Amino acid sequence: MSSGASPQEQIIEAARRNNVELLASVAESQSDKLAEVVNGAKDATGNTALHLCCKYGCYEVLDKLLDIDGVEVDPVHPLTGDTPLHYAVNYSFEEPEYAKFLVETLLDVGADPTIRNKDGLKPAQLLGDSNEELKLVLEGAEYASTAQLQQDEEEDVDDGPSDEE
Repeated sequence: MSSGASPQEQIIEAARRNNVELLASVAESQSDKLAEVVNGAKDATGNTALHLCCKYGCYEVLDKLLDIDGVEVDPVHPLTGDTPLHYAVNYSFEEPEYAKFLVETLLDVGADPTIRNKDGLKPAQLLGDSNEELKLVLEGAEYASTAQLQQDEEEDVDDGPSDEE
């Protein structure tokens, strides 16, 4: 006898259908371990809830998921190596303006634009010559990410042991 869909299956369905009410009911029943449930939720092909939100342009659920403390913003698809940011860029071929909004939302919460998929491509490289505006957003985020890493490395060197005796 089946007791219905698991919390993970419900999260996946909410992401696929942009069903904020279903997500809210799961959040209520799983409040003590919600991030763990969301991070563990995958469909049969390995997509996480964030991947599906970006694949189908489900902003409302994406926004709610990103508000949950501890949700992984850069899960890597096991077969393709794509992150939700890669999926949002691919969605831009269908809905360019809406995809830009998804990309900016992911970047605002710390998605890494420098992650390469299994084809060796960063999200900006998926665009080719299309959507120059979105490419500029992604390249700007890459530059900021690289500059921050360099600054952090310099600070680590500055905070290191002194050569003075």
